[in-house]
Amino acid sequence: MTDATAITRLTAAETAAKIASGELTAVEVTEAHLARIEAVDEKVHAFLHVDREGALAQARAVDAKRAAGEPLGPLAGVPLALKDIFTTEGVPTTVGSKILEGWLPPYDATVTKRLKAADIVILGKTNMDEFAMGSSTENSAYGPTGNPWDLTRIPGGSGGGSSAALASFQAPLAIGTDTGGSIRQPAAVTGTVGVKPTYGGVSRYGMVAFSSSLDQGGPCARTVLDAALLHEVMAGHDPLDSTSVDAPVPPVVEAARNGSVAGMRVGVVKQFRGEGYQAGVLQRFDEAVEVLRGLGAEVVEVDCPSFDLALSAYYLIAPSECSSNLARFDAMRYGLRVGDDGTHSAEDVTALSREAGFGDEVKRRIMLGTYALSSGYYDAYYGSAQKVRTLITRDFERVFGEVDVLVSPTTPTTAFPIGERADDPMAMYLADLCTIPANLAGNAAMSLPCGLAPEDGLPVGLQIIAPALKDDRLYQVGAAVEAAFVEKWGHQLIEEAPSL
Repeated sequence: MTDATAITRLTAAETAAKIASGELTAVEVTEAHLARIEAVDEKVHAFLHVDREGALAQARAVDAKRAAGEPLGPLAGVPLALKDIFTTEGVPTTVGSKILEGWLPPYDATVTKRLKAADIVILGKTNMDEFAMGSSTENSAYGPTGNPWDLTRIPGGSGGGSSAALASFQAPLAIGTDTGGSIRQPAAVTGTVGVKPTYGGVSRYGMVAFSSSLDQGGPCARTVLDAALLHEVMAGHDPLDSTSVDAPVPPVVEAARNGSVAGMRVGVVKQFRGEGYQAGVLQRFDEAVEVLRGLGAEVVEVDCPSFDLALSAYYLIAPSECSSNLARFDAMRYGLRVGDDGTHSAEDVTALSREAGFGDEVKRRIMLGTYALSSGYYDAYYGSAQKVRTLITRDFERVFGEVDVLVSPTTPTTAFPIGERADDPMAMYLADLCTIPANLAGNAAMSLPCGLAPEDGLPVGLQIIAPALKDDRLYQVGAAVEAAFVEKWGHQLIEEAPSL
């Protein structure tokens, strides 16, 4: 097989198998994806930086290993698109912000190291909302990314570049980060698979911080098995990350290969439907629930009243932590420096640099967070939000005593037009209504495609939530549902995406 288009349509598992058998070389696979990027990314704008020479060097090393008879990992030679929030030695890392424009990190993030150790070929860095703050990738300092299903619509956020790279066949694998839904929401609106592992399950070392108690890196792919294979590579304890969980990686690949829901109890969250939910989204979700019943699951409705408060709590906790984390961007040590002409004080240079370097949404959240943490307001705002967080965690603990997993729509609507919510922050924040509770509690969650909304023909996502450290349940349920949908449709949903 040498046809470049056919190569880019392969799953990651298929690609790795063909490289291992010698049917394809890693260089052939990498060149096919680089050609695809060159052909379509001017329209999509999934990538901020394409590391052509670095990717080809990694691919040549994989081919040399195979020729020498050295063992190859399960994803050796498979290309990947990396969200521009993970430091990569000698490769630009901007976090979608002007304040880090041109910064070349002197070290690799732990996730980046693990990808390289697994011989995965990193194609480049993907576009994102600045500092991961957003639900549409419109807050990138480098312009928005288009949704391959309809380039006038958003690809989700903050990891819209990674999801768009998958949906446009520019990469078979990608990595995102999820603070309030930034892996799952882009997956839902692009018809791909995205997983937020248990908090602490994937190292945050070298991942530029937004909200330290919420941020979590995770795998993005076009199939559940591909996501599981990538999850296994990137997860695991890291002594360099104080929030890393010192526990074995759950058997996610085994679960993805043996998907079944027979005998499982599945909870449908009462709070995740109603006003503001698109009719077609609820229709496809209800059909997915019936699929679960047909596969042998017992489906029950569960009541989690504190979930109604999750959005408010999140938008106090996340900005508060962001105001603390982003204080390091002071123009003194690295990044953009404005006004350093000998006529301005250090305070002036810091203020001028932040004014020029941070976008509107980042400034909005810094101000909100600083206010919430200020003397006299801490207990009323940040303290109260943390109490709500405890209530949400207790609701999860209670219902997980009754059911194995929870399911819901991933997002209330399909992809909305670029610009539609740009001047309405509250409408933008509502895109994360269903995803935020899992972040606040630290649970594992996945989004996978469950069809197209009849009113607009755009993808709808099914969210699965599992207890902390039970990530394998996501893949067990996800693989079973995916197989049922493939049988129903005769193909993967992503194959229906309009060709670019």
